[in-house]
Amino acid sequence: MTMDPSVFKAYDVRGLHPGELDEEGAEAIGAAFIAVTGATRIAVGHDTRLSSPSMAEAFTAGAIAAGADVTELGLCATEMLYFAVADGGFDAGACITASHNPPQYTGVKMVTAGAVPLSGDAGIGEVGRIAQAGPPLAATPGSRKVEEGLLGRFVDACMAFVDPDAIRGLRVVIDAANGMAGLYMPPVLERLDIDAVPYFLELDGRFPNHEPNPLLPENREFIIDAVRREKADLGIAFDGDADRCFFIDDTGDFVAGDFLTALLARHLLARSGPANVVYDLRASWAVRDTVEAAGGVADMHRVGHAFIKKRMREIDAIFAGEVSGHYYFKDFSFADTGLIPALLVMEMVATTGRPLSELVAEFRARYHISGEINSTVSDAPAAIQRIRERYADGRQTEIDGLSVEYDDWHFNVRSSNTEPLLRLNLESLVSEADMERRRDEVLEVILSG
Repeated sequence: MTMDPSVFKAYDVRGLHPGELDEEGAEAIGAAFIAVTGATRIAVGHDTRLSSPSMAEAFTAGAIAAGADVTELGLCATEMLYFAVADGGFDAGACITASHNPPQYTGVKMVTAGAVPLSGDAGIGEVGRIAQAGPPLAATPGSRKVEEGLLGRFVDACMAFVDPDAIRGLRVVIDAANGMAGLYMPPVLERLDIDAVPYFLELDGRFPNHEPNPLLPENREFIIDAVRREKADLGIAFDGDADRCFFIDDTGDFVAGDFLTALLARHLLARSGPANVVYDLRASWAVRDTVEAAGGVADMHRVGHAFIKKRMREIDAIFAGEVSGHYYFKDFSFADTGLIPALLVMEMVATTGRPLSELVAEFRARYHISGEINSTVSDAPAAIQRIRERYADGRQTEIDGLSVEYDDWHFNVRSSNTEPLLRLNLESLVSEADMERRRDEVLEVILSG
């Protein structure tokens, strides 16, 4: 059995197959998952990676041996697993996926009832300990059955977030990267009166065209070129397990996740009336300002889907967004989804009659953001201490790493969970040049050790 302890991450299980995690390891994790959650009825699905069917079968076998009844979802996007667990009233669920990682990776995303995630702070570490020690097996194994009709129910639920008849007259480039969005986009497109230009909708776990991680600029080059070539109104790129989507405007420019969060929040608040909106502390002040101007309450919180979902439940937030392209919706079990924001942005552009570049222009003109910059450091705590001392005259908070605010600029520095990196996000309200100057200054402090 191969199950390197390093595969148990902050938000999921993830590692190289089979070198760090193999099928025997997946079977042990499946049994340990039942031991930790106490679930008797679970759903299990998997993405399109070549290793995923055998890993899902092994995980399922472990869960059954531990006494759980398993409903097999087969191929499904991670957001479809979230929907299936909540919609079907399951005790828990798991999707075998390595998200946006290259094809040689495998992994598991796990949730309990209502699609509440397990995380490093709440369950994943315990699953790892029990799996490595040898999970207890039931005297009477559970059963298995195959789910029918999930895709149709999922698409219906997501389409209910918009008026499909209002989404018309758009030319939209779609890049599924051969990942799981290729499963649900065809039935979605059948129901929309748009001129879709789809690429890489064929499910292929080798990801032959480019890595399924649109957060990296090199993986956006194709869709940017396609939007410009096709003279499209916008482009939508999905990650490998399709729980995130990224947007290219009509000029071919990438739309930052925090600007997208602000646009979506305004669109939703116009419909709902005053409500709470959660955003991550790396984000542009555009989110806070836009939410408040729209009559909402902006709630800044720490980075990570498990923390964001917990906070949304605590304050009954209607919506949340992260810089990384995760968008969460109260009416989708407080879970993240790639399809719903894609539909909402198309609805927004179609109903306002304004190009996406125009909708986001006000943010680009006022809020000058650095994007996330990673620096390799040998001693992250020492680097953060240098920053704490250098910017002692700023307003400092330590919700997640170190955040420092001044009246017209701010930044956050946080350590990576898995690598010797510090991640910097910085914003200036003065100018692009001011942002660059302050960014370089903070980076110099980080690297001066």
